[in-house]
This record gives sequence, C-alpha cells and structure tokens, in this order.
Amino acid sequence: MRRKRVTEVLPFLLPLRRWQRKRWYYRRMARDGNRYAGTVGEGELPVELFRSACPMINADTGFDIRYQENKVFNLKLAARRLDGLLIRPGEVFSFWDRVRYADRDTPYREGLAEVNGRLTTQYGGGLCMLSNLLFWLILHTPMTVVERWGHDVKDFPEPDSDAVSGTDATVAEGWLDLKARNDTGMVFQVRIGFEDGNITGRVLADRDEGLRYGVIARNLRYTRREDGIYETVTVCRTIRRASDGQQTEERPLYRNRCRIGYALPEGTEITEGREET
Repeated sequence: MRRKRVTEVLPFLLPLRRWQRKRWYYRRMARDGNRYAGTVGEGELPVELFRSACPMINADTGFDIRYQENKVFNLKLAARRLDGLLIRPGEVFSFWDRVRYADRDTPYREGLAEVNGRLTTQYGGGLCMLSNLLFWLILHTPMTVVERWGHDVKDFPEPDSDAVSGTDATVAEGWLDLKARNDTGMVFQVRIGFEDGNITGRVLADRDEGLRYGVIARNLRYTRREDGIYETVTVCRTIRRASDGQQTEERPLYRNRCRIGYALPEGTEITEGREET
C-alpha cells in the first residue's frame, strides 16, 4: 500500500509546500553552473528552420468551455516572456526560468491541468500546450534536450497539428521543467504568435548550416493492462541535407509511454498483456 504524502493527510499545508519547493528549485538553478538564455532579440534571425501551429480550443474535454478560454488567456500571458528569445552557444533554455514571472502583474486564470494523473482545474492551467509546442520546435534543431517529461495520461486525442505521438512535454513549476542546451556555434531564436484560433511557433537561426531536422514516431503500439490502455512509441530525430532533401541520419531519442484516457478509434490494434521492452 502506498504511503500517503504529508500534504495528502494535511491538505492545508499544500500551498506552503509549493512555495518551499519553488524557492528551493530556483535557488538550485542559480547554482547549477548553467548560463540560461535570457536575451530577447530586437529583430528576427534570418534563417527559419521550422514552423508549426496548433488550435487552442478543445470543446470535448467534458469541462466548461470557459476553462479553454482561460487557457488561451494563460498561453498569451506566458508567451510574452518567450517570444523573440535568443538561445546563444553554450546557453540553456529553461521554460520556467523564462515564464516564472509571467503572472507578476496580470494573474493567470483557472485552466485544465493534469495533477497526479488526473485532469482537474488549477491556477495557470493549460501552459503545457505552450511547452508542447516549444519542445516540438526544439526537436527540429540540433540543440540537446536535457530535461523533458511526458504526460502520464493522455486525456484527449492528439490535436490537429503536425506533431507526432510521444512529443508532448508537461511542466509543473518547482517540479518539472523543459530544458535544452545549445551545444552548437549557432544562435537560435523562438517566435510565438497567435492567429485564427491557433498558437503558432517558429524557430530561427543566425545562419544556414545546410541541414534540416525532422521527427518520426517509430513502433507505435497500444497495450491493454489491468489499469488501462497504454501507448508506447519510439521518437527519432532525422537529419536531411537542405540542398537535395537526402536523409543522412536517423537517431532514436527516447521511448515514450503514457496511459490513454479516451476511447481509441474503432479498429485500433490493441495487444493484450505486458508491453514489449
């Protein structure tokens, strides 16, 4: 039997625990030796490496639509701290290092968030859509991902975007971050925008090295276990020459696993029993 946390027995202590955790988290970051990206460019870098877009409103969550509208508000608030950010050689991008003060002057609103594997509402909910987009952009660069966490549960089908399965990135301030290090000699820039109900993202560079990076989901499987259906997939990065489109490399990055919290389309192949390792 799992031992309950103190905050589960005494829930009134949870705000204090969160405050302590965030304070400790940022103090540790200040001493970890990393040089975190913090400069916003006045203009745009000249080379666009990749762009993507995703609709922000999901009307099929089972929750009041206002939580979706609140998510849009939260996304726009946080994006102000990220749009135009430069990631120079040797620097580390951190989602929370940039977004931590986004609500200092204008408070976030209540939105949907996954907490302990359960979909609920909380202050600032919905920011994972922004971290998902940023992770998808980063995967299309040669930057090195140093911290990424997948959702334990996928509550809804994949949104209508070009992102493949297994490329989400959940964030929780004080606990889970999205970080990527620029080990190259190039400068990268992130641009975030909003148009026609979509959140849009672009990643730019200061020069064209003649390569383009892609992402492929390999070995997608669904497995039924006692506690539900699980999706597993191997996420791979590809490299192609920009001049002729010839692929020069494909490298597995990680294996993603999450529980599916919605009905899969009819005809989806589901294996029974233990997942393959």
